[in-house]
Amino acid sequence: MNLSIERARSRKPITLLTIIGVLLLPAIIGGILVAALQNPTERLDSMTAAIVNLDEPVTIDDQYTPLGRQLASGLVEGSDDMDSNLTWVISNEEDAADGLADGSYQAVVTIPAEFSAAATSAGQTIANGSGTPEQATIQVTTPDDGLVADDLITSQIASVAASSMGTMLSEATMENVLVGFTTIGDQIGEAASGASELADGARSAADGAAELPEGAAQLADGAAQLGSGAAELASGLGTIASGTRDAASGATELGNGLIAGAAGLEAPNSDLNQLAGAASTGAGYAKTAADETIALAQSLGANAVALGGNGQDVVGLATECYTSGADTAFCDRLASTAGGIGANAQAAASAAEAAGYANGYAGNVATGVSALPSALASQLRTAGTGATSLADGLNQLAAGTDQSATGASALGDGATQLSDGATALADGAGELATGLDTLATGTGDLAGGLRTASEQLPSFSDDESTSLASVISDPVTSNAEASTIFGPTAIPLLAAVALWFGGLASFLVMRAHTARTLTSRRSSASLTLRAFWPAAAIGAGQGVLVALIVQIVASYDAAAWWAFAGTAVLAGVAFAAVNQALVAVFGGIGRWISALVGVVAVATGLISTVPGWLASIGAALPTAPAFTGLIAANGAAVAGLVVWAVLSLIVTTVVVAMRRTTSAKAVLASA
Repeated sequence: MNLSIERARSRKPITLLTIIGVLLLPAIIGGILVAALQNPTERLDSMTAAIVNLDEPVTIDDQYTPLGRQLASGLVEGSDDMDSNLTWVISNEEDAADGLADGSYQAVVTIPAEFSAAATSAGQTIANGSGTPEQATIQVTTPDDGLVADDLITSQIASVAASSMGTMLSEATMENVLVGFTTIGDQIGEAASGASELADGARSAADGAAELPEGAAQLADGAAQLGSGAAELASGLGTIASGTRDAASGATELGNGLIAGAAGLEAPNSDLNQLAGAASTGAGYAKTAADETIALAQSLGANAVALGGNGQDVVGLATECYTSGADTAFCDRLASTAGGIGANAQAAASAAEAAGYANGYAGNVATGVSALPSALASQLRTAGTGATSLADGLNQLAAGTDQSATGASALGDGATQLSDGATALADGAGELATGLDTLATGTGDLAGGLRTASEQLPSFSDDESTSLASVISDPVTSNAEASTIFGPTAIPLLAAVALWFGGLASFLVMRAHTARTLTSRRSSASLTLRAFWPAAAIGAGQGVLVALIVQIVASYDAAAWWAFAGTAVLAGVAFAAVNQALVAVFGGIGRWISALVGVVAVATGLISTVPGWLASIGAALPTAPAFTGLIAANGAAVAGLVVWAVLSLIVTTVVVAMRRTTSAKAVLASA
């Protein structure tokens, strides 16, 4: 069935099949792109990836820690938040390399040997207070000929797995840190109590130290006096030692003299022995004299007895003579005669008694005098030996006295040093008292500071520590859904681009204006609209079909779909007008320009990191308001599309009007 629509670059009319093909082209393009790119995570099981676990587990606090194995297990099990996961294969390095080469694996995740050691290094550094923390890494390898998004998918999954394990390790580390805060707070509290007690003790010590200077001063005075006395004692002991040594010399000489004297007494020709002989001879003489004296005494005694009565009478007469008043001289002679008579009688008695004693002792004296030299010599020898021993003892006493003097001198020096030390002690004790007072003040301040620190340090229960560590290790989260790798704007972008290329397709098969523009009697605007309305109708239909395809895939609610569909229909009509103007103005080159517009729209709509000049061009294209309106219907987007459509129709009308004038030469040439 042929339609009355002129075909571009041909005189043949456009068939209904061509119209249907152009109508379905955006729907087919959009459907294919949306079906391929929408929710790729739901079909991750169609991708196969290998895990090469080279990790060497570590032992921490006697607990075996195979973090590489746990990471591999987490990758295989997948996440509860995702309905699909890659098909993972536990492999080795050789098999993984072969799988990448022949296309069996779309990616290989390699867990290095030092993974567990590096992953736990931070916690070990905190626990031990030393060490160098390292960051654990995993390697994701994709084939050189892999598809565009495969790298992004596998890297994102491996990154999420590594991040999850990092969060788990961070939770464990932070939980230990928070528990450590509680422990430190308790210990600081105990330290504060200890510091308070120390402050009290320091204060008491300061009070006691304040009393030390006075006692130390007294000690210094006493030590000084002791030093003086010890010096005097040393001097006196030295004098005593000298005198004792002199006495020892004298005793030695005496002992030697006594022994020599004893030897001299025992000699036969010694004076004492001669004296003893003479004494013996004298004793004989004495005995003879005694005997004679006894005889004389006996004679005198007899005379005295014979004169006894007369004697008494003579005494009486002498007494009477004095009382009778006789001549005194006569009385004196009489009295003297009376006394002589009495004295002779008494002398006779005494002589007799003395003679008796002399006679009795004469023999004993002779014997004793004979034994005297020997006995005296023995006694002298004993005395000499004793004097020699006394000399030795005195020498020993002198040596001991010297030692005592030396000790007393040393005692004096020590006492002087003690006095100096006690003086220094007094000074130091004063400084000690001041220092202890400062210590007490400082320790009190320390106790207050520690108590404040203990009160300010947070304290958490085990459950609170676990909960807080979970939040600290992952403090920021997002409610964004990772259901599509290209984000929520992928469908509006693909729909806008599909509708743009649909408008381009319309004017690939249709003319921008009739070939009879020059000869037609219709107005330029009428000719423009006559060529525009089929493309506009096709564009509106394309908008409806694209909206239906999107609804099947994205399942918008009714309000969102009607807004999307309305914007799509308007975009299809506006894009038809713009493409008509491009072809009308530039001819075939306009179609190339239209294709470039579609490419720029895709490039600037996929990512925000395009160069600024390219982003500015993309924002000025007619696809920009369509993209914005398809994301969320708004008046600005609708106005933009209407403006582009109206301006494009005006430009096409101007071009048609210009094509309706020609020269005679051109007419003759065409004839």
